[in-house]
Amino acid sequence: FIADPLALTLTDAPAKLGADIAVGSMQRFGVSMGFGGPHAAYCAVSDKLTRLMPGRLVGQSIDTKGRPGYRLALQTREQHIRRDKATSNICTAQALLANMATAYAIWHGPAGLQAIAGRIHSLADRLAAGLRAAGVSVLGTSRFDTVTAEVKGKAAAIAAAAEKTGRLLRVIDADRVSVAFDETSTEADLEAIAGLFGAKPGAEGGSMPAKPRGKEFLTQPVFHDNHSETEMMRFLRRLADKDLALDRAMIPLGSCTMKLNAAAEMMPVSWPSVANLHPFAPAGHSAGYRKMAGDLEAWLSEITGFDAVSLQPNAGSQGEYAGLLTIRAYHRARGEGHRTVCLIPSSAHGTNPASAAMAGMTVVVVRCLDDGNIDMDDMRAKANEHSKNLAALMFTYPSTHGVYEEGARHLCALIHEHGGQVYFDGANLNALVGLARPGDIGADVCHMNLHKTFCIPHGGGGPGVGPIGVRAHLKPYLPGHVAEGSAHAVAAAPFGSASILPITWMYIRMMGGSGLKQATETAIVSANYVATRLAPHYPLLYKGRSDRIAHECILDTRVLKESAGITVDDIAKRLIDYGFHAPTMSFPVAGTLMVEPTESEPKRELDRFCEAMIAIAGEAAKVAKGEWPLADNPLVNAPH
Repeated sequence: FIADPLALTLTDAPAKLGADIAVGSMQRFGVSMGFGGPHAAYCAVSDKLTRLMPGRLVGQSIDTKGRPGYRLALQTREQHIRRDKATSNICTAQALLANMATAYAIWHGPAGLQAIAGRIHSLADRLAAGLRAAGVSVLGTSRFDTVTAEVKGKAAAIAAAAEKTGRLLRVIDADRVSVAFDETSTEADLEAIAGLFGAKPGAEGGSMPAKPRGKEFLTQPVFHDNHSETEMMRFLRRLADKDLALDRAMIPLGSCTMKLNAAAEMMPVSWPSVANLHPFAPAGHSAGYRKMAGDLEAWLSEITGFDAVSLQPNAGSQGEYAGLLTIRAYHRARGEGHRTVCLIPSSAHGTNPASAAMAGMTVVVVRCLDDGNIDMDDMRAKANEHSKNLAALMFTYPSTHGVYEEGARHLCALIHEHGGQVYFDGANLNALVGLARPGDIGADVCHMNLHKTFCIPHGGGGPGVGPIGVRAHLKPYLPGHVAEGSAHAVAAAPFGSASILPITWMYIRMMGGSGLKQATETAIVSANYVATRLAPHYPLLYKGRSDRIAHECILDTRVLKESAGITVDDIAKRLIDYGFHAPTMSFPVAGTLMVEPTESEPKRELDRFCEAMIAIAGEAAKVAKGEWPLADNPLVNAPH
């Protein structure tokens, strides 16, 4: 069941109509069109389908003192557990946009939402009535906000006349034109549009389908208590005070690259010229957007060494999916559609096998050695075994273990010898920009996380952008869009989450080549500094040549479990008391912490984090010596 959430404030809930699943876009709840995104979507299911949902479900629980609290009740998208058997490959979520839509609902409340929806419906209903009265054929008898008229060869002319008055109508074909209203539409808009058809607005007739919704929805107090600007401001402030964001402290999440999102980069996102453009507006209205996208494609191609880039994927996981579909299309075009085997190292992030499965590939896992590197003997054996059906290799560089694996060029050459393509996972591109290029290493496809390496903020899970770069032979198979002359797409809008692309454009433009290289070098130095300071207290699980790492390190906190019974969970919670968000926990190795400081953090903050970790090791030593009881100490009782 596909349903507009604003329309649902006026009509029956899908569940009452017998639906098992309902989906739709939350853009209607106060989120700018943004030339296509980013926008949150919703997916609602019946109880019996809950455990099959992709994403995370938040539930209410009780803490040790009996107080109510919220927690992640279910994470069905755990690809790092289920891998190629995961329910989806989704990793990035549109958390920011979901919060924006929620704030819109909180501010307006159910009565306000119904008033907005009712006014929109009235405009559409009155246009339909007026057109019929003027003898214009109107398609359909039920509607919420959209009127489609049959005008026999006049659609383009009517749309052109509307454009001259500053209004854009949708031309479906030569005979049909469509008009959609929203909360910004006015009585003047209604009269002007009706006049284009030689009509006047008619009387409201009530064309909403099903039964009226009534008042019993959004009954929680939060949707009724915050309807003055002062109340709403304080409510949002209270929520912000519960978060630990980069404006308060370092967030050392390994594999996440939580770097500074500078205000200058963020400012253009709110400009009306960026925020308010429809993704299917005529090309003449989007020249600036297209110029910016062209710049980004060229810059990202130069940075990564590829011949072409698609900006359409909305996340790194979607970039993986798009890249693998590109590889599959390439093989099919060569009459080798039987090539469906994808080799993936056991150390890979779980999205890799999940994406491969979604793309219709068969995943074959390649072993890794004790030092974290790919077992090249096993790689050669698997490549030989599956040579006739080999489609691709997916590998991450630097590796998921935070080291630069040697022999990456030889690895790419091996796969090419067997007719496969190399998919380069760009999750760790923050350790390469300005120093090395995936295309030069031998990769055929690579996704780039603009929400990591290139500064789009992604706290809470998103939004993200995951462009893919490809070599020239794969360019014809990149994602396109029906509106741009192609049937192959991975997103509903031609340029994906276009309205946040200015952030990356600004970042690259302000940094320049030398600045980008310096950022990479600083990220590497910072990670090695942290690793060196903490090594006497927490063994470094993986190291490269000269005992150095790339941009992140894995600390083996299992030593505290062995000596004092203190778990990685205890350490993570105790870090909250020291004012830090915990590093990535138990990935890629259970019982460890993966730390990525990024180039954004000053030495003072790095030292503060190191001192907190060293202090925690000292506290664990007191437990080990019996000075503090294991069942009752500051570590196991954290956070305080």
